[in-house]
Amino acid sequence: MSFFDLVDFDDHEQVVFCSDKETGLKAIIAVHNTALGPAAGGCRFWDYANDEAALTDVLRLSRGMTYKNAMAGLKLGGGKAVIIGDPKTLKSPELFKAFGKAVNNIAGRYYTAEDVNITTSDMATVNQVTDYVAGLDGKSGNPAPFTALGTFLGIKAAVKFKLGKDDLTGVKVAVQGLGSVGYDLCKKLHAAGAELVVTDINPMALEKAAAEFNATVVGLDDIYSQDVDVYSPCALGASINDGTISQLKASIIAGCANNQLAEARHDQILKDKSILYVPDYVINAGGIINVALEIYPEPYCEKQATKLVERIYDTLMNVFEKAKAEDKPTGIVADEIARAIIAKGRN
Repeated sequence: MSFFDLVDFDDHEQVVFCSDKETGLKAIIAVHNTALGPAAGGCRFWDYANDEAALTDVLRLSRGMTYKNAMAGLKLGGGKAVIIGDPKTLKSPELFKAFGKAVNNIAGRYYTAEDVNITTSDMATVNQVTDYVAGLDGKSGNPAPFTALGTFLGIKAAVKFKLGKDDLTGVKVAVQGLGSVGYDLCKKLHAAGAELVVTDINPMALEKAAAEFNATVVGLDDIYSQDVDVYSPCALGASINDGTISQLKASIIAGCANNQLAEARHDQILKDKSILYVPDYVINAGGIINVALEIYPEPYCEKQATKLVERIYDTLMNVFEKAKAEDKPTGIVADEIARAIIAKGRN
C-alpha cells in the first residue's frame, strides 16, 4: 500500500521524516492543514513499537489539531510532531537542537510545543535554533493547567446535558492517567465534590491521588468497568475500542486524551448505547488555546487565555444540542462544524 492510500492520510499538506545520526534523532513532522493559519501542535517523545505506529500517530494527531484549532476559534492550522525512541535514554540537548533545525527547515508552516514526555525546558533548547516554538517559560508556559481547566469544564457541560446536574457533587468519575493534565483534572474534580476512581502506570501518582483526593485506586484493565457516571481517558489514545466499550458502565466519556476512539465507527456505537461521547479535540483544546496567544503577534495574556478556554463549555453544549436535534453522533457533528470553519477559512 502506498503512503497516500493509508487510512490515516487525510490530504496532509506536508509530512517530513527527520533524522540525525549523531544524536539519534528520528522524528516525523506532519502538517495537516494551514487554511486558518500556520500549523500548530505539540511534539511527543514516545518509544513506538515501530515506525508505522509513529506515522499513524502523527497523521491522526495532526488532523486532530486542525479540527481542534478550528473549533477553538484559533487562527491556526493543524500540525504535530513525534520523536521516536525511549526518552529516558535518548533525550539530550543536542537531540532537541537537531529537532529544532528540522522544525526551522519548514520555515514557519509549523509551530511546535511540548507534549507527552517533553518539558518546557526541552522546548527552550529547541528554541535556541528556531523561533517556531511556543509554550515557553516566561511566556505562555506549561499548557497542562489550561488543558485540565478545559477538560474540567467539558465534564461539567456533559454532566449538565446528560445528567441534568448543575454541579459535580457526588458525580463518580473514573480517570485513566495521572500525568500533569490528569492529576490537575483530579484536583479540580475533587474540589468540586466529585468521587474519583483512578488508574495509572505510576504507583507514586496513585498513592498521592489516594491520599490527596480520597481516590479509589484500580488496576489498568479494571478502569473501564467501574460503576461511575463519567469515564475520563487522560492517557494515550484508542482506549475506546471494541474490547472496552462492552465493559463501560459510564454514561459519559469525557477526558483529555487525544484520539480516544480507536476507529471512527465507535462514535456511532457509543450513541447507540446512549453514552455521551465528548469529542476529544474539543474538550482538550485548553492547552493549544493558551499556546496560541504566544504565537499571535499580540502580547501573551493569561487572563485572556483563561477566558477563551472557558468558552469550551458553550462550544460543547452547542455540539450536544446539535447532535441531539439531528440524531447524529457527537463526533460526527463536531467534525462537520470544524470542516465548515476550515472551508470558510480556505475560501
